[in-house]
Amino acid sequence: MDFKEFIENGEKLYLPNLSVDMVIIAFHKGQLKCLLLQIGGKWLLPGGYILRTESVEDATVRILRERTGLKDPHFKFLSVFGGEDRKFTEEWRQFLENNNIYFTEGCWLNDRFVTLAHYSLVDFEKTHPVLGDIDSAFQWFNMDALPNMWMDHKDIVLTAKERLKEDIKQEQLTYNLLPNEFTMPQLHQLHETILGETLDRSRFQKKMIASGVFERLPKLKKESPGRNPYQYRVKKA
Repeated sequence: MDFKEFIENGEKLYLPNLSVDMVIIAFHKGQLKCLLLQIGGKWLLPGGYILRTESVEDATVRILRERTGLKDPHFKFLSVFGGEDRKFTEEWRQFLENNNIYFTEGCWLNDRFVTLAHYSLVDFEKTHPVLGDIDSAFQWFNMDALPNMWMDHKDIVLTAKERLKEDIKQEQLTYNLLPNEFTMPQLHQLHETILGETLDRSRFQKKMIASGVFERLPKLKKESPGRNPYQYRVKKA
């Protein structure tokens, strides 16, 4: 389906007034980053719509796979965003007119949309972002330095950032941001970055090992002379 057909007939294929938005988070060069797409002069979260023939979960998995190239991506429900004035009228009007597509007030996209927001933790090196038909670019942005974004998408990113801080205190999730094999110093640095605070390294390592989630591998990771920490991985179920 080309974009013009999507504009004209999309409401026949997708559930009305409902969307899925994804805060796709990676850890790269010591920074927590999220993947954004560019449409026109602004940036927005990867997302999509729910086919009338699929469940919300199936739509979420489909959108994530399409956007990241990952076969089995991690994701977790974040929240519902549905303000009474949540419409993208000006953004769509400008984009359509710039692409010589007639904009009508009655277009199905020019209605109030409630979005089911999720966040996904991914390995930066294994993630290969894919542009959609109307995206002009993608970029990983530091979550502390976000660009000009569509309507409430910045609020969704900041909500995900705060939720992640709380979630990692309750369950082991952060390994999704690391390679399959990693060191405790790497995991320690990641947690400090997410929480924005200093953590005692010895206590942190003991807590992680005591969780029973990780297993130590016999091989060492050669980082520098005299500093060769053990590597770990998530225990197989």
